[in-house]
Amino acid sequence: MINRQMKRTILELAAGFPIVAITGPRQSGKTTLSQLVFKNKPYVSLEMPQELQWAQDDPIGFLDRFPLGAILDEIQLCPELFSHLQVRVDQSRIMGQYIITGSQQFALNAKISQSLAGRVANVSLLPFSLDELNQDPTGPFFTPEPGQLDDLLWKGFYPPIYDRQINPLMWHTNYLRTYLERDLRQLQMVEDLSVFQRFMRLCAGRTGQLLNISSLASDCGMSATTIRRWLSILEASYVIKLVQPYHKNFRKRLVKSPKLFFLDSGLAAYLIGIENAAQISTHPLRGALFETFVFGELLKCRMNQGLENNLFFWRDNHGLEVDFLFEVGQNLVLVEAKSGATVTQSSFKGLNKFKALIEDEAVQSWLVYGGTDRGTRNENKLIPWYLLGETVQGL
Repeated sequence: MINRQMKRTILELAAGFPIVAITGPRQSGKTTLSQLVFKNKPYVSLEMPQELQWAQDDPIGFLDRFPLGAILDEIQLCPELFSHLQVRVDQSRIMGQYIITGSQQFALNAKISQSLAGRVANVSLLPFSLDELNQDPTGPFFTPEPGQLDDLLWKGFYPPIYDRQINPLMWHTNYLRTYLERDLRQLQMVEDLSVFQRFMRLCAGRTGQLLNISSLASDCGMSATTIRRWLSILEASYVIKLVQPYHKNFRKRLVKSPKLFFLDSGLAAYLIGIENAAQISTHPLRGALFETFVFGELLKCRMNQGLENNLFFWRDNHGLEVDFLFEVGQNLVLVEAKSGATVTQSSFKGLNKFKALIEDEAVQSWLVYGGTDRGTRNENKLIPWYLLGETVQGL
């Protein structure tokens, strides 16, 4: 059993809030984590037809079964429960009484804001981080080896791939089918699932790139309005994230479009047609998949602490770019992601340009890359890919 870094965060929140909501993509480990942390609480899944029917027909009787609280899984399926939860936690004033989970962020958050505002602590559990996998010295990524990075980018980080003896290609195939046929049909926001699947594949081919709504709409044969709606569906169900450009303290013209990132490199690799790790090494999107991996690791470090996303990127009108920026107190950290194992002077071009523009700021600059050497080059810190999480946590 891999110990999840969010465990401590959830325990702290349960000591100060009557309800803790754990959201995240399907199969990210929400149920396993909630049952592990709250072993003494009854567990009920509202995906079980008989439980859902009971909760819908008689929400008071349903909750009467759990006078001291419970873990209520996929609670967004039964909105009737939310107002009754409000009454119960207001009367009992017991902290950590209910743990609720959901894989549809928009459905769950809408009900929380309507009925449970101020009573709920929200956290988002993403798939494994590399540091979580590395806790076991016998694990597959404990020491860097040739080809290991490509294997990682192909597999991604969803827990079932590591918990079970299953081919990642087969797992991703069934995961996508479940997402399309069950989750999207429940939302009733997509009419043609085959077109939506093509849209997802086109998005995967754009991971790590500036979002161009018009181009995406043209390639899909859909309107820009539909594409925006579909992007919101992918973002709310933890498939993608849009990263906004950083504009602070700049007067020069910068790009205004966000960048699109998948939250898991393995799912993106599957959607663009990569069928094994060997194909990664020569694939034209290897760099984009590596940048997707770096994004995911940075985001997980933040989310596992129960904090909001604070990642940005910077790009000027000449194409010079810093892949990621985030603030730590009064300091600004710049992160450039390069998938190659060799570092050249041009690798630091965007970092050096940005630092030259904001000389009065306290800045750290990192180059996260596919090699193994550590050190400093022209005041830029070299970080091997497998040490990224450890470096971020050390700030």
